[in-house]
Amino acid sequence: MKITKKMNLIEVVNKKPEAMEILSKYGMHCIGCAMAHFETLEDGCRAHGMSNKDINKMIKEINSIKKTKK
Repeated sequence: MKITKKMNLIEVVNKKPEAMEILSKYGMHCIGCAMAHFETLEDGCRAHGMSNKDINKMIKEINSIKKTKK
């Protein structure tokens, strides 16, 4: 499933747990925050001062994650 900026943060991490590393790299340490259940990825990025360019770059990185086999 493709990650979009309209998904809430918890949904992003549930769909792609590996995204936590990328989110952290961009200063998004929000997974433990209560707002992660309500804010969209875009809302969280904006709250951290990210530009559209940065948001799109981060989402592209998250969507490039290959699912690991267990």
